[in-house]
Amino acid sequence: MQAPLPPLWRQRAFVAFWCGRVSLTAGYQIVSVAIGWQMYALSGSAFDLGLVGLLQFLPRLALVLPAGALADRVDRRAIAATSMALQAAVALLLLAASAHWGLQPSRALIFAASAAIGACRAFDMPALQALLPQLVAPPQQGQAIALSSSSVQTATIVAPALAGFAYALGAGWTYALNAAADVVGVVLLLGLGTLAAAPRRVPMTLASMLDGVRYIRAERDVLGAISLDLFAVLLGGATALLPIYARDVLHAGPEGLGLLRAAPAAGALLTAAWLAHHPLRRGAGRVMFGAVALFGVATLVFAFSRELALSLCALLVLGAADNVSVVIRGTLVQLHTPDALRGRVNAVNSLFVGASNQLGEFESGFTAALFGAVGATALGGLGTLLVVVLWMRWFPELLRRETI
Repeated sequence: MQAPLPPLWRQRAFVAFWCGRVSLTAGYQIVSVAIGWQMYALSGSAFDLGLVGLLQFLPRLALVLPAGALADRVDRRAIAATSMALQAAVALLLLAASAHWGLQPSRALIFAASAAIGACRAFDMPALQALLPQLVAPPQQGQAIALSSSSVQTATIVAPALAGFAYALGAGWTYALNAAADVVGVVLLLGLGTLAAAPRRVPMTLASMLDGVRYIRAERDVLGAISLDLFAVLLGGATALLPIYARDVLHAGPEGLGLLRAAPAAGALLTAAWLAHHPLRRGAGRVMFGAVALFGVATLVFAFSRELALSLCALLVLGAADNVSVVIRGTLVQLHTPDALRGRVNAVNSLFVGASNQLGEFESGFTAALFGAVGATALGGLGTLLVVVLWMRWFPELLRRETI
């Protein structure tokens, strides 16, 4: 009789991975708060806030195929650690500019830093997502995916609030925190123990790079789940507009911006913790569509709120609903993808995530420049509800799916 597996929290490799992912996400959230507030202070332009998101997305689009193939070819720990080290270097450059150490903060510098961060994220996200199944036994992988999601949300709760208060002391403090978080993540990832299996050395050809795209196209449930999340968050995400809401709508200042950025993650963390201990047994497809519809409704409430408390509650519900979709999508991708393809499939998946987040920020900035922040956010919520209706019609097999 096989001995029972120890709980994940007693497995050194998983704990180090979880903490490393907290550090990576914390660094990214800290720099996002700083860049967003600093850019809006420099230009006062909603369109410029959208451009920050676009410049983070374009490198990910350009690098999606080689990043995925690399994650299936070399040590995934080394890829993620190198990416985090480079992001720390970007943070130190922004620190030097904010402290006037021979540089001046400018729109051009922030745009360049955003593009560099996007290039790094193109490599670290698929590497980390493909690394997780190598660290835990197959019976525990579903729970590990939900707990891994909780690491992201934990960092997204704490880091933006810290960044907001640190920015009130000076922009340089936020970039110093960003660099420190990335360095801690590098140390944790490089200290991971022996992996269950090493990536197979796939050839770096165009045909092999496209294998991830072919796999997703062939798996209708995976394609439906990924694309539903893409278009719902692309239209409904209001993250890029939070500096405008914090300053001009809610009059909450940089501290309020940190709280607004943390609220969705608080809701998502609650969902991740629940799903880690109460995995979905049936009705997964219906639950996913219901959660995305709730995301759209919460976006509409946030759009028209003028009270900080109500706005935080709306973002809390928004984050909780979004994370249901994240966990279902992540479980479908991770558990049903062969390990030899995980890097390339997760690269495509991370591109969809990047498109929904960074490209969504550009969409929000562009529509806010036309219709104002409130009008753009309201249109996004309505667009999310429309996407739910269309995807239920176009992907009926996903709606009927019972388990993940």
